[in-house]
Parts: sequence; C-alpha cells; structure tokens
Amino acid sequence: MQPARAYSSRTLFARFWRGYLRPHLGLMALAFGMMVIEGSTLGLLSYMIEPLFDRVFTPGGSAALPLVGGAILALFLVRAVTSVLGRWLLARVNQSSAGAMQADLVRHLLTLESGFFQAHSPGKLIERVQGDTLAAQGAATLVIGGIGRDLVSLIGLFAVALVIDPVWTAAALVGAPLLVLPAVVLRRYLRRKAMHTREQAGLRATRLDEIFHGIQAVKLNRMEDYQASRFQRIVATIVRAEVKTALGRAAMPALVDVITGLGFFAVLMLGGREVAEGTRTTGEFMAFFTAMALTFQPIRRLGDLAGQWQVAEASLERIFTLLDTRAPGRRPASSRAQPAPGAPEIRFEGVTFDYPDRPVLRDLSFTAEAGKVTALVGASGAGKSTVFQLISALIEPQAGRILIGGVDVQDLSLSDQRALLASVSQDAALFDETLRENLLLGRTDLTEDRLAAALRDAEVTGFAATLPAGLDTPAGPRGSALSGGQRQRIAIARALLANAPVLLLDEATSALDTRTEAAVSAALARAQQGRTTLVIAHRLSTVKGADKILVLDQGRLVEQGSHDALMARAGLYAQLQQAQLRD
Repeated sequence: MQPARAYSSRTLFARFWRGYLRPHLGLMALAFGMMVIEGSTLGLLSYMIEPLFDRVFTPGGSAALPLVGGAILALFLVRAVTSVLGRWLLARVNQSSAGAMQADLVRHLLTLESGFFQAHSPGKLIERVQGDTLAAQGAATLVIGGIGRDLVSLIGLFAVALVIDPVWTAAALVGAPLLVLPAVVLRRYLRRKAMHTREQAGLRATRLDEIFHGIQAVKLNRMEDYQASRFQRIVATIVRAEVKTALGRAAMPALVDVITGLGFFAVLMLGGREVAEGTRTTGEFMAFFTAMALTFQPIRRLGDLAGQWQVAEASLERIFTLLDTRAPGRRPASSRAQPAPGAPEIRFEGVTFDYPDRPVLRDLSFTAEAGKVTALVGASGAGKSTVFQLISALIEPQAGRILIGGVDVQDLSLSDQRALLASVSQDAALFDETLRENLLLGRTDLTEDRLAAALRDAEVTGFAATLPAGLDTPAGPRGSALSGGQRQRIAIARALLANAPVLLLDEATSALDTRTEAAVSAALARAQQGRTTLVIAHRLSTVKGADKILVLDQGRLVEQGSHDALMARAGLYAQLQQAQLRD
C-alpha cells in the first residue's frame, strides 16, 4: 500500500469542498443567505438603540415608541425565521455530505486487497467510516455559520461602532493583537490532540469488535475482568485526550473574553468621560456599548471555530489518507482478454509470494487440467491457502505468472477473474441476514427451481424446513444462529448457485457429520462435472479420487501424481498418509 502523507489545512478544505460540499452548492448558498440575514440583524439591533434612548426615552418621545418598538420586534422575528431555515438547510448539507463520504469510504475499502485488512483491524476501519465522518460532518456548519452569521455579525456591529465613533472602536480593539500567538499555538495543539483522540477511538472500536465476536472464548477462558480492564484503560486514555482537547478549545474563547474585557474597559474610560462631559449623547454611547456587547458571542464562537476546525481537520486527514490508499496491483478496469467458455486450465509459472514476516511460495509451477480435480496437500503453512488466494485475486504474485484458460490473470479485471470462481471454505462466512439473502447475494436472475435444486444438492432443504421462517430465517451474526454443518451446507449451496467454471474447495465438508458428509460429497462430485476443481485437503482420505494431487512443502512443489502413484513413490505424501493413519 502507498504510505500515508500529511495534508495542509488548505488541501483538506479544498478536497472536502470539491468532493462533498460543492454538490450541495445551492443549499449552501441558501443557508449562507439565511445566516447573513441572521447575522446582520445584530448590527441593525444595536443601531436601533440610539433612537430608543435619544428619541423615545425623552420627554414627548412616546409617539415614536410604536415605530421603534415594532422595528425591534421585526428584527427578532426575522432573526428567528432565518435561524431556523439556515440550520435546517445546513443539517441537510451535513447529513448528505457525511453519508456520501461514508459510502465513498466503504466503496473504496472494498477495492483494496486482503493484505490491507490483515494490517487494519475491523474496529479501526469502522471508526474511520463512522466516527471520522461524523467528526468531520460539521465542517460545513463551521464555515457557513462562521462566515455567514458570526463574521457578518461582527462586520455589521463594527460598522455601527465605526459610524458612532472610530476612536472608541480603536480602543475596543486595543488587545486584539495579543490573540495571534496563542491562536497559532492552540491550533497545533488541538490538531495533535484531535488526531490522538481519533486513533484511540479506533482502538476502542477494535477492542469492542474483538470482545463481542470472541465472546465465547472470553467466557470459556474467564477473561471477563481482563477484557474489561483493557477496555477501561483505552476509555481512560480517550477521556484524558478529550478533556485536554476541550480545555484547548475553551482556552481560545477565554482569551477572547480577556481581550474583550480590556476593550470594554478602554471604551468605558474614554466614552464614559465624554458622555459625562456632554460631548456625546447617552443614546450614542448605549448604541456603541450594545454593539460591542453583541460582538461578545460571535467573537467567542469564531474563537471556538478554530478549535472545532482542528478536530474536523484531524478526521478529514484520516479520511483522505484512507481514500488515497491504493492497492499495489495494476489490474485493468476491463479485461484485455477472456478465457474461452467452459472449464479452463489453471497454470502457475514460477510463482513467488512472501508475506512481510515470512516467505510462502517459492518458484511454484503446476498445471490443473481443465475439467479435472486437482488436490493440494501438505503440512500446515506449506502454502495451500496462499495458492487459493492467488487464484481468487485476493493477493497478487510477486513474481511469475498465473494463467486461467491460457489468459494471464494480469489481463483480467478483478471482477472478471472472480466471476470464473465459486468457492467453499472451511470457514463458512455468512452475513447477519436471512438464509435466502445469504444464498442469493443480491442476485435477481435465479429461478425458484434452480434455487430448490441447489438446496437439495447441498442437503439444505431438510433442515431449512425445520426453521421458524424457512429460508427467511435470520442466520445471526456470522451465521451464529446455525450449526457449523448448517453454515457449511449454505455455503455449498451458494457455490452451486454461482455456476462458475472453476470450483475451489477448502475442506468443504470439514464441519459435517458422517451421513451428511457423504450426501454433500456426492453433491459436490456432481457439481464438479464440467468444472475445473481445486481442493485443499487436510484429511487425505478425502482426495484419493482426485485426478492429480500436488504435494507442497515450504512453498515448493515436491511431488505430484495420483494417489496410487504417490503412495508407490513412498515420499512425503506417503509419510503424511501414514501419520494420519497413526493419528
């Protein structure tokens, strides 16, 4: 995978804008307009204070009271309506952009190879898709609310203040330069803490995933206290990080309060003397003082906006880092060639593959003849499962070639290569959906007759009839509502429905009892007709009838031939057979 890289604030916002905000430009413009109107009402409200004091609150000024009072009431009504509309529009933008981001992340993750998921736990990826997108979704509110409402409010309020007295305005801003250095320091601190918090949240999700999926092992090994303590330590780390982040975010508005207090003090000293001397009216001072007082909340919100944006930036950086992760393979989007119809020959030519911590395959070459059954046997770690992963394009060879039907798999798209395959593994992976959904996997082209035939051949019909809702019974998380044998039979039926020219069997009957195994083995034998079949077998008794047996040892092909020929050779295969007989 390509390594992660750092992003500047400008880059993050530009990508977020292009990818997720610009499609909602119309709604954002309306929301911005509502926020501008809402923000401008504060300046108008402060401006109305002067006539209120100088014209209404004077002898004979009651005639102007309905006009001034009505104008102030109208301002509050406009502010209320625009506030509701603006927040409703922003909520639509936020939810839509977060939903689109989540969908993009999942769609992208599904394109990555299996090695990526070995290095990144499900919990951390779930936190990326859910937690990071939720943390980032308020970015639109920050930008539009900060610029459209608070910044416009400040501009309007300072405009009123400047009209009343530029000198007073300058006095009110006397401490503003003192904010620059703390703002820079807090920005870096908050981004670092926010990134740490998101990483710890991923660990929390990972721990929960491990606990709930391994709940039986936890209970059987009396690990409840141990797992609870580990989770508590992670939560404690998150709490400390969140508290420090909250402290950092609170520091900026607190500094704004101090600076604002200095400004108020300067204005009181300067303006109060002029009012007392009669050179300025009470209405002018109250209008100015109201304008300055109303700047308090917008300035605090803008001060907090920097902290909120750092939290959003940390999540956006994690999101775009994930979106920029690319699988190392260079498969074409559409296949440059296709195998001929029918069962294809599968050939490995000098294939080498290493995992980061160990070598697996070494210059492996073999041929699985078209329409024949080829079995792979060998000790644990010999490379059998890696061969299946290579054929399935879950991993890519680091050297050598794999040909299916005479076509190099590098000329096939991933989708086309996998369409050639149907597989059944010893770990029957079922989804937390109904049995029918686990069988169809979203396909709509399967007739009821074909479904019934696959169920019958896989020995599913009998036990499905005993379930409360038949095929519409939920399989439970990871198929936990079914027995191991039932899960295996569902997986076999699913492979039969795929009707692919290549059949991959990895101990497909390992979880079945003797009677069911015999019936399903017969069904699999029928399914193998007209298909190229590769079988991984740990129980060597199940592959005696294979057309060819490949014996792997430490990633190398050491023997091949029929069962009788290999037994007559008295090599590794014969030793494995004898060891199993002794066991």
